[in-house]
Amino acid sequence: MRGPRRVHVVGAGLAGLSASLRLAESGVAVVLHEAAPQAGGRCRSYLDAALGCRIDNGNHLLIAGNHAAMDYLRRIGASDTLIGPDAAAYDFLDLAGGERWTVRPNAGRLPWWLFTPSRRVAGTRARDYLGGLSLARAGADDVVADCFDRRSLIFRRLWQPLAVAGLNTEAEQGSAVLLARLLRESFGAGGAACRPLMPREGLSESLIDPALLRLRALGAELRLGSRLRAIEFAGERAIALAFDEGGESLAADEAVILAVTAPVAARLVPDLAVPDDFRAIVNAHYRIDAPAGAPLFVGLIGGTAEWVFRKPGVLSVTISAADRLVDHPADELAARLWPEVRRAYDLGQAGMPTWQIVKEKRATFAATPAQQRRRPGTATRWTNLMLAGDFTATGLPATIEGAVRSGDAAAARLLQKPWTPG
Repeated sequence: MRGPRRVHVVGAGLAGLSASLRLAESGVAVVLHEAAPQAGGRCRSYLDAALGCRIDNGNHLLIAGNHAAMDYLRRIGASDTLIGPDAAAYDFLDLAGGERWTVRPNAGRLPWWLFTPSRRVAGTRARDYLGGLSLARAGADDVVADCFDRRSLIFRRLWQPLAVAGLNTEAEQGSAVLLARLLRESFGAGGAACRPLMPREGLSESLIDPALLRLRALGAELRLGSRLRAIEFAGERAIALAFDEGGESLAADEAVILAVTAPVAARLVPDLAVPDDFRAIVNAHYRIDAPAGAPLFVGLIGGTAEWVFRKPGVLSVTISAADRLVDHPADELAARLWPEVRRAYDLGQAGMPTWQIVKEKRATFAATPAQQRRRPGTATRWTNLMLAGDFTATGLPATIEGAVRSGDAAAARLLQKPWTPG
């Protein structure tokens, strides 16, 4: 198939938005379908009635080395909507003893910061970081925890928190290969690449709304509340799409990009193997301002909360690989997490403010070696049907960067253009 005249992109999360943007910029007519009444998927903002303010449906951290995501932001004119420190800095608090430290990698690739005690994890020595070499040599079946001494301080204070946050999977089950890839593109690329960045206002304001404006300016059509029920195939092509509101026949010069979740893709595409094991994420939002000059986020060691983020008028907690907590009552979780939030941001004995608990039971696929093998590629056996989404074989776990790369790859495949990840 030569380049398509029109493409139906199904799913307006980041994978679908990035694919649509690439296609529309190349002059392809794009129809973007989204089953929900709003775009953004698992990366969006909304007005929460209980809190009386807008919140993000999850806490997502970008880094300067996320090349695909940074390019996406540039192309939608939203690069200046991100904020972060001038240099890489990651604040931590060990709740057991109250010890605080800030990991500060130097800007270049040569990691001389490891030889400066004030820049590395408290209580660790430079040689402790050699354990990372075991991760780099890991095979496809290796899990993170088997690459390190699980009893060591650095495993508890660095490797384990990074694995859980990056993979949304326990270190005892998470793919060592996937974590190694994450670290190679962040700390391994030098401090300049792992400088953390967050939206100044919210995920929608940075990543979603500007993309929709750009797509409309390029002539793309957006259909919200448009749920795809079935795809009809004949020979080597998809020939029709059945939506709730009616059918769409596909001409010889039309194509489809499925940028939906793994379970939906498996339902729509015959004999498609996709990840089928998932992990939960629990987020807690507290309606309170952080003290002036407080860090954008704090990593917590030894508690229930894992990361606390400072948002406009809100402090937000993220707990990854949270299957153990997802069925707990919301009020119990809020009360359990609040003392840890107070300690993270030095709020003394402040009473618990208005709160909201957001649970995502199937937030991402489980980043295990077994699930990694189930991730499909971009192309399917039908010449005009491509897949996009963070569950596809991006080489990364389920991240914003992986989602954007998957959309770029799907568009490039249809346009018959070379595409190199990263």
